[in-house]
Amino acid sequence: MKPILLIEDDAALGRGVALALDAADRELQVARTLGEGRTLWQRQNWALIILDVNLPDGSGLDFLEEVRQTSAVPVLILTANDLESDQVAGLELGADDYVTKPFSLAVLRARVNNLLRRGAAPAGRAVVELPPFSFDFDAMVFARSGEGIELSKTEQRLLRLLVEHRGQTLTREQLLDRVWDGGDFVDENALSVAVRRLRSKLTDAPIKTVYGLGYTWEVK
Repeated sequence: MKPILLIEDDAALGRGVALALDAADRELQVARTLGEGRTLWQRQNWALIILDVNLPDGSGLDFLEEVRQTSAVPVLILTANDLESDQVAGLELGADDYVTKPFSLAVLRARVNNLLRRGAAPAGRAVVELPPFSFDFDAMVFARSGEGIELSKTEQRLLRLLVEHRGQTLTREQLLDRVWDGGDFVDENALSVAVRRLRSKLTDAPIKTVYGLGYTWEVK
Protein backbone atom coordinates (compact mmCIF):
# COMPACT_ATOMS: atom_id res chain seq x y z
CA MET A 1 0.00 0.00 0.00
CA LYS A 2 1.34 3.44 -0.99
CA PRO A 3 0.10 6.15 1.38
CA ILE A 4 -0.33 9.59 -0.20
CA LEU A 5 -0.81 12.78 1.83
CA LEU A 6 -2.78 15.56 0.13
CA ILE A 7 -2.71 18.97 1.83
CA GLU A 8 -5.36 21.07 0.07
CA ASP A 9 -8.00 23.40 1.55
CA ASP A 10 -10.40 23.27 -1.42
CA ALA A 11 -12.80 20.44 -0.50
CA ALA A 12 -14.16 20.02 -4.04
CA LEU A 13 -10.68 19.84 -5.52
CA GLY A 14 -9.65 17.39 -2.83
CA ARG A 15 -12.53 15.08 -3.75
CA GLY A 16 -11.58 15.31 -7.43
CA VAL A 17 -7.96 14.45 -6.70
CA ALA A 18 -9.02 11.53 -4.52
CA LEU A 19 -11.16 10.12 -7.35
CA ALA A 20 -8.43 10.66 -9.94
CA LEU A 21 -5.80 8.89 -7.85
CA ASP A 22 -7.99 6.07 -6.56
CA ALA A 23 -6.26 2.69 -6.94
CA ALA A 24 -6.15 -0.59 -5.04
CA ASP A 25 -2.52 -0.10 -4.02
CA ARG A 26 -2.95 3.45 -2.73
CA GLU A 27 -4.40 5.13 0.32
CA LEU A 28 -4.96 8.89 0.14
CA GLN A 29 -5.48 11.00 3.23
CA VAL A 30 -6.48 14.66 3.03
CA ALA A 31 -5.55 17.54 5.29
CA ARG A 32 -7.35 20.88 4.90
CA THR A 33 -4.77 22.98 6.79
CA LEU A 34 -1.04 22.99 7.50
CA GLY A 35 -1.79 22.05 11.09
CA GLU A 36 -3.67 18.95 10.01
CA GLY A 37 -0.96 18.18 7.48
CA ARG A 38 1.79 18.35 10.11
CA THR A 39 -0.16 16.00 12.37
CA LEU A 40 -0.70 13.43 9.60
CA TRP A 41 2.91 13.79 8.44
CA GLN A 42 4.14 12.50 11.80
CA ARG A 43 1.92 9.41 11.79
CA GLN A 44 3.54 7.29 9.08
CA ASN A 45 6.04 7.05 6.26
CA TRP A 46 4.43 8.54 3.17
CA ALA A 47 5.09 7.47 -0.41
CA LEU A 48 4.16 10.94 -1.74
CA ILE A 49 3.00 14.38 -0.57
CA ILE A 50 0.78 16.59 -2.75
CA LEU A 51 1.01 20.07 -1.31
CA ASP A 52 -0.96 23.23 -2.01
CA VAL A 53 1.09 26.41 -1.62
CA ASN A 54 -1.64 28.74 -0.37
CA LEU A 55 -3.33 27.37 2.74
CA PRO A 56 -5.54 29.09 5.31
CA ASP A 57 -2.98 28.86 8.11
CA GLY A 58 0.23 29.48 6.17
CA SER A 59 2.36 28.63 3.17
CA GLY A 60 2.89 25.10 1.97
CA LEU A 61 6.44 26.12 1.09
CA ASP A 62 7.21 26.46 4.80
CA PHE A 63 6.00 22.90 5.32
CA LEU A 64 8.09 21.71 2.36
CA GLU A 65 11.17 23.26 3.94
CA GLU A 66 10.42 21.43 7.20
CA VAL A 67 9.96 18.11 5.40
CA ARG A 68 13.24 18.44 3.53
CA GLN A 69 15.17 18.79 6.78
CA THR A 70 14.54 15.11 7.53
CA SER A 71 13.03 13.37 4.50
CA ALA A 72 13.50 12.81 0.76
CA VAL A 73 9.86 11.79 0.23
CA PRO A 74 8.64 12.86 -3.24
CA VAL A 75 6.70 16.15 -3.06
CA LEU A 76 4.45 17.56 -5.77
CA ILE A 77 3.32 21.14 -5.22
CA LEU A 78 0.13 22.76 -6.49
CA THR A 79 0.60 26.39 -7.52
CA ALA A 80 -1.45 29.21 -9.01
CA ASN A 81 -1.04 29.41 -12.77
CA ASP A 82 0.29 32.97 -12.74
CA LEU A 83 2.75 32.61 -9.86
CA GLU A 84 6.02 31.44 -11.40
CA SER A 85 7.73 32.58 -8.21
CA ASP A 86 5.94 29.80 -6.30
CA GLN A 87 7.10 27.24 -8.84
CA VAL A 88 10.73 28.35 -8.61
CA ALA A 89 10.62 28.63 -4.81
CA GLY A 90 9.14 25.15 -4.54
CA LEU A 91 11.82 23.63 -6.74
CA GLU A 92 14.54 25.50 -4.86
CA LEU A 93 13.25 24.07 -1.59
CA GLY A 94 13.34 20.53 -2.96
CA ALA A 95 9.97 19.83 -4.56
CA ASP A 96 10.18 17.05 -7.15
CA ASP A 97 7.48 18.41 -9.45
CA TYR A 98 4.66 20.92 -9.62
CA VAL A 99 1.25 21.30 -11.25
CA THR A 100 -0.30 24.69 -11.94
CA LYS A 101 -3.95 25.50 -11.23
CA PRO A 102 -6.29 25.01 -12.94
CA PHE A 103 -5.01 21.60 -13.99
CA SER A 104 -6.20 18.45 -15.70
CA LEU A 105 -6.74 15.56 -13.28
CA ALA A 106 -5.35 13.27 -15.99
CA VAL A 107 -2.11 15.27 -16.00
CA LEU A 108 -1.97 15.17 -12.21
CA ARG A 109 -2.51 11.39 -12.24
CA ALA A 110 0.31 10.93 -14.78
CA ARG A 111 2.71 13.01 -12.71
CA VAL A 112 1.80 11.19 -9.51
CA ASN A 113 2.36 7.85 -11.25
CA ASN A 114 5.80 9.05 -12.35
CA LEU A 115 6.75 10.19 -8.87
CA LEU A 116 5.61 6.93 -7.29
CA ARG A 117 7.66 4.94 -9.82
CA ARG A 118 10.68 7.14 -9.17
CA GLY A 119 10.25 6.68 -5.42
CA ALA A 120 10.41 2.89 -5.68
CA ALA A 121 13.61 1.20 -4.53
CA PRO A 122 15.98 0.49 -7.44
CA ALA A 123 16.86 -3.10 -8.33
CA GLY A 124 20.32 -4.25 -7.34
CA ARG A 125 22.92 -2.37 -5.32
CA ALA A 126 24.61 0.70 -6.73
CA VAL A 127 27.40 2.16 -4.62
CA VAL A 128 29.72 4.71 -6.20
CA GLU A 129 32.90 5.92 -4.47
CA LEU A 130 34.23 9.19 -5.86
CA PRO A 131 36.35 10.61 -3.03
CA PRO A 132 35.48 12.65 -1.08
CA PHE A 133 31.98 11.51 -2.11
CA SER A 134 30.23 8.21 -1.45
CA PHE A 135 26.88 7.50 -3.11
CA ASP A 136 24.80 4.44 -2.18
CA PHE A 137 21.81 4.69 -4.51
CA ASP A 138 20.21 1.51 -3.20
CA ALA A 139 20.19 2.56 0.45
CA MET A 140 19.74 6.22 -0.55
CA VAL A 141 22.72 7.19 1.60
CA PHE A 142 24.94 9.99 0.32
CA ALA A 143 27.97 11.51 2.00
CA ARG A 144 30.89 13.88 1.55
CA SER A 145 33.96 13.10 3.67
CA GLY A 146 31.73 10.90 5.83
CA GLU A 147 29.13 13.62 6.44
CA GLY A 148 25.61 12.70 5.32
CA ILE A 149 23.82 14.64 2.59
CA GLU A 150 20.03 14.67 2.21
CA LEU A 151 18.87 14.54 -1.42
CA SER A 152 15.37 14.61 -2.85
CA LYS A 153 14.30 11.81 -5.21
CA THR A 154 14.76 14.11 -8.20
CA GLU A 155 18.25 15.07 -7.07
CA GLN A 156 19.11 11.39 -6.55
CA ARG A 157 18.01 10.50 -10.09
CA LEU A 158 19.91 13.44 -11.57
CA LEU A 159 23.05 12.57 -9.60
CA ARG A 160 22.88 8.91 -10.58
CA LEU A 161 22.69 9.78 -14.28
CA LEU A 162 25.63 12.16 -14.01
CA VAL A 163 27.93 9.79 -12.10
CA GLU A 164 27.01 6.71 -14.13
CA HIS A 165 27.88 8.67 -17.29
CA ARG A 166 30.79 10.61 -15.82
CA GLY A 167 33.06 12.04 -18.45
CA GLN A 168 30.14 12.22 -20.89
CA THR A 169 27.96 15.20 -21.69
CA LEU A 170 24.26 14.59 -21.07
CA THR A 171 22.07 17.02 -22.97
CA ARG A 172 19.31 18.95 -21.27
CA GLU A 173 16.82 16.98 -23.35
CA GLN A 174 18.27 13.64 -22.20
CA LEU A 175 18.15 14.71 -18.55
CA LEU A 176 14.61 16.04 -18.76
CA ASP A 177 13.51 12.81 -20.44
CA ARG A 178 15.18 10.47 -17.95
CA VAL A 179 14.86 12.37 -14.67
CA TRP A 180 11.21 13.26 -15.27
CA ASP A 181 10.17 10.05 -17.11
CA GLY A 182 9.66 11.49 -20.53
CA GLY A 183 9.76 15.15 -19.58
CA ASP A 184 6.12 15.71 -20.47
CA PHE A 185 4.78 18.99 -19.09
CA VAL A 186 8.15 19.80 -17.45
CA ASP A 187 9.95 22.99 -18.47
CA GLU A 188 13.72 23.43 -18.45
CA ASN A 189 13.53 25.65 -15.39
CA ALA A 190 13.01 22.53 -13.27
CA LEU A 191 16.30 21.05 -14.52
CA SER A 192 18.25 24.26 -13.91
CA VAL A 193 16.95 24.44 -10.35
CA ALA A 194 17.70 20.76 -9.69
CA VAL A 195 21.29 21.15 -10.92
CA ARG A 196 21.75 24.29 -8.81
CA ARG A 197 20.47 22.52 -5.69
CA LEU A 198 22.66 19.48 -6.33
CA ARG A 199 25.75 21.67 -6.69
CA SER A 200 24.94 23.52 -3.47
CA LYS A 201 24.65 20.24 -1.53
CA LEU A 202 27.67 18.51 -3.10
CA THR A 203 30.30 21.12 -2.37
CA ASP A 204 33.08 21.13 -4.99
CA ALA A 205 31.48 18.30 -6.99
CA PRO A 206 32.74 18.43 -10.59
CA ILE A 207 29.30 19.01 -12.11
CA LYS A 208 30.10 21.17 -15.10
CA THR A 209 27.87 23.04 -17.52
CA VAL A 210 28.60 22.33 -21.17
CA TYR A 211 27.22 25.53 -22.62
CA GLY A 212 24.65 25.07 -25.32
CA LEU A 213 24.41 21.33 -24.62
CA GLY A 214 23.88 20.18 -21.05
CA TYR A 215 25.89 18.92 -18.07
CA THR A 216 28.66 16.49 -17.21
CA TRP A 217 30.36 15.00 -14.15
CA GLU A 218 33.89 15.98 -15.15
CA VAL A 219 36.65 13.37 -15.02
CA LYS A 220 40.19 14.71 -14.74
